[in-house]
This record gives sequence, structure tokens and C-alpha cells, in this order.
Amino acid sequence: MNYRKNVSLCFFTAPKSVFTCNIAAIAGVFTCNFFTAVTHVFTCNFVTAFAAIAGVFTCNFFTAPKGVFTCNIAAIAGVFTCNFFTAVTHVFTCNFVTAFAIFFTISLSANAQVVYGPMLGQVELRTAQVWVQVEPTVKSVAVKYFKTGQATTFKTTAYKGVLGKDFNTVKLVLTGLDVNTAYDYQFIIDGKALPSASGHLATQDLWQWRKAAPHFTFLTGSCAYFNEPQYDRPGKPYGGDSSIFETMAKDKATFMLWLGDNWYTREADYQSEWGLNYRPMHDRSLKVLQPFWKAMSHYAIWDDHDYGPNDADKSYVLKDASRRVFVNNWCNPSFGENGQGVYTKFSYSDVDFFLLDDRWFRSNDNTPDSLNGQPNDGKRMFGKEQMEWLKNALRLSNSNANTHFRIIATGSQVLNPMSPWDCLRHYPSEYKEMMDFLSDEKINGVVFITGDRHLSEINKAERMGSYPLYDITSSPLTSGRAKYNDQEKNNSAKILSVVGQQNYSRITFSGQGAERKMKVEFVGLKGDKLAEWEVKQVEVSAGK
Repeated sequence: MNYRKNVSLCFFTAPKSVFTCNIAAIAGVFTCNFFTAVTHVFTCNFVTAFAAIAGVFTCNFFTAPKGVFTCNIAAIAGVFTCNFFTAVTHVFTCNFVTAFAIFFTISLSANAQVVYGPMLGQVELRTAQVWVQVEPTVKSVAVKYFKTGQATTFKTTAYKGVLGKDFNTVKLVLTGLDVNTAYDYQFIIDGKALPSASGHLATQDLWQWRKAAPHFTFLTGSCAYFNEPQYDRPGKPYGGDSSIFETMAKDKATFMLWLGDNWYTREADYQSEWGLNYRPMHDRSLKVLQPFWKAMSHYAIWDDHDYGPNDADKSYVLKDASRRVFVNNWCNPSFGENGQGVYTKFSYSDVDFFLLDDRWFRSNDNTPDSLNGQPNDGKRMFGKEQMEWLKNALRLSNSNANTHFRIIATGSQVLNPMSPWDCLRHYPSEYKEMMDFLSDEKINGVVFITGDRHLSEINKAERMGSYPLYDITSSPLTSGRAKYNDQEKNNSAKILSVVGQQNYSRITFSGQGAERKMKVEFVGLKGDKLAEWEVKQVEVSAGK
């Protein structure tokens, strides 16, 4: 139950028994008028909209001659009590004592059983995922879905997992959908449909071998910090203006790809599984985010702060617990292999997205880059298992004539030669392995998308005998902003940058055939375009 304390009550005293008091409607539920009568006899007319508010309280009024009056209103759900007493010489006074304040409203929220959401997950040709987190008191969750405009013909899917825990995240799959069709969905909590827990989606089109690849736009970004002073470091708040998510919710995009540091665990969080669960629940339940969760689909990778402590690596003792939290809070199509890592792949239109895990298998950053003058093969960011998966997934993608771009997303930068921080170049053996593979097997259309840096930029890496590679870094959404050091200011690989401003990236694929292109726009807090860049499909192709 939510309580809003903003309705004013009027109190008047009047001599010689003349008194009128109007109590304004409380949350639209009731009105009450008190009138004095002649000869100091007080009467009360109590009119409610729901017959004593659906049995919540009872009220007893007593009148007495010659100005003697007492009225007791029983507590309304434990919220308040009220006592009225007459004073000498028939002057009436009213003392209204509440459990919270003299100014209050009781608001019964229809969404009281929902912690936050719903969130739209992956939407495919004939299936879609939807997500919600509910309170421990909830006994059952289901979702009703139907074609837009055809509410009388619907399907229902019920959640069969365990509820009643401290953190109850629910993922449900809508099945049997038609391609390229709009649907509405509504969650049913404890048998009651909640209009506020509803949303809209549209399935993908079956375009392959039939028509040109559809145009589409997605959003991406990293580093979302939400202040919570009692657990934050002392000093200036690290989190910025969260209204950027209101701007993003209004953007006409198909999905959001979160690039890591999607929430920031603090010391009070990352030392227990309960704390790891608490942080996303607290941050993601903020009001400013709610329209965004259902405005588009959401995919995610992680980086150190939503995995564990700063710069956390494969030695993090709660990595298994952290993985459970990540799996429970996102709707990616899969999460690693054999219970290891959270990497995965999905496709939209003619673009394949490879979502890498830069933490689960990661060597500590302070591991030497080289040994005896040679790259240290023991220092790895992605690990041998994940690299083997990536190579096979890229080979399969490269053989698909309908796929023209291959986006590799990871939390740490890949190509920046001047980065003093997290970057695959500081893992030289694995960096060389990836670059050699892309060249040797002529993997076309590869573009890297990365986060972490608290600034946005694009780095370009020329390659002998092949097309150049690009690394698009998008950061920060709300966290602190970084500045370049002298070395990075003179980075010859940098072709564009946005420094010192909150921002996200809007990436659009459009055009047909040789004119198919990828356009990147860096967008500011209120939707202003800060910079843009584009590359054509033919410019990231080496042939086969």
C-alpha cells in the first residue's frame, strides 16, 4: 500500500455554536460534511462512495444538548483516529490526529503487488518473453495476451515457479504468435488483471528469401548509477540525471542493448547473494525507469560493477550467485554454456549480435601482458571456452547470405591502442587470436560495441589486406563522466568522441543492397544529437 500525504483538512472554530467543516475527498473515496444545528445540537451527515468504504471502518456520532459533543471515528486500516470535542461557550474545535501527518491521502495502488515491470524481453517470429518482479505476498502470476484489437480472443500462460521469496522475478514466454503481428499483454496477479502491468509488442517479420531486410533502430549504452546515499561513498553523488531514461523510452527503437555496469553493486551488496539481488531490485524499481522497461525489448551483457566488485575477475567468490541474479533479471535467449558465463547471440533483421562475457573467465588485470618477451597466453579476458564458441558462431553467421552485419558487444573496449584502462589490447595473446581469426576466415561485417569508459568514442583499426574494424564505445548513461588523459587526447585511432556528457547511442540499419548502412547517433540527456557516424555494408566487407 502506498500513502500520499497531500490532502488538506480544514479546521474552523466559531463562536456561539456556528460551525461548518468540509473534509475534502480522500483519494476520491468519500466526502464528509459536518453542520451545526440550532440550540447547540450537533448532527453529522456522513456520505461515502462505497458504503463506509467497503467495510473498512465504522463511525459513531453522538449528539448532546447544550453543546456537549463527542465523536470517535475508528481507525481506518490502522491509519488514523479522530476525536472531536466541544469547548466552553459552545465554541467547536477539531483535532485530527493521523499516524503520519494532518495532511494525508490514502492511495490504494493497483500496482502494490508489483515491485517493478513489466519488462519486455526477446521478441521473435512466433514467441516473446515478458518479465515482472512481484512482492513476497503474491501467490500466483499469469499473463494474458491477444492480438491488438481482439481482446476477446486471448491466451493465458501461468507461472509455475516458486514464489514467496524475498526476490520474486517472473519470466513468461508467449507462444503460438503470428509473424509481423501486434499483440497486447496483461499480467494477472493473484487472479486479478492489473491494467498498470500491461504492455504492447510486435513480432518480427519473416523477410528472409521474400523481401529486403527490414530497417530497424536499437539503443545502447552503459554505466547506469542510481544514488542511494546510505550505501554510496561520501561526497558528491556519483549518479547523474536519471531522466535520460524518460528520453530513451520515447525513442522509437526496437530494443535496448545494455553494455554492462547496468547497476552498480556497493560494498553492502557484493558480499552476499541477498545483497546482489537487492541492488537491481532497488535500482530498477525506480519510477523513472518504468516506462522504459515496456517501451521496447531489453538485452544485456555485464561488466564488473553488475558482476561484483570493481575490476572483478574469475576469482570472485560469489560469481555463481551473481550469475543467478543476472539470469533472473534479464530475458536474453541463453546464458553461456554448461552453467558457465552469460554470453549468447541473437539476430534481428540482417544483423547478428554476439553478446560476450568479459568477467566470468577473466584473468586479473594485473597479470603480466607478456612473459619472456612473448604475449602471455595465460592472460585472457574471454577464456578459451568462450572464444571457441565465438569462432564457431561467427563461422555459422558468415555462411548465412541473409546476414550482413555482425555486432560483437562486450563491456571492455577492444581496439583502443591508448586505453589506460580495461581493453582487450592489454590481453595481447587473446587480442591477436581474435584479430587473426577475423582476417584468416574473412568474417565480414564485424563492428564492436563496448562500454565502461564513462565517455563515448569510436576507434578505428586498419588491417592489412582487409576492411578496417571499428569499436563504438557508448557511456555513460547516468554515472560519473570521465576525461581524456594526455595520451588518449592524441590517440590517432580515435575518429569521434563525446566527453563530459551523459549520453546513449541510437543505431539504425537502413537501405538495401550495396547501400545498406549502419548509422550511429550519440544522443544527449534531453534527446539532442551530440555526434553521428555511419558506415556502409560494402565498407566492412572483404569478400569471401
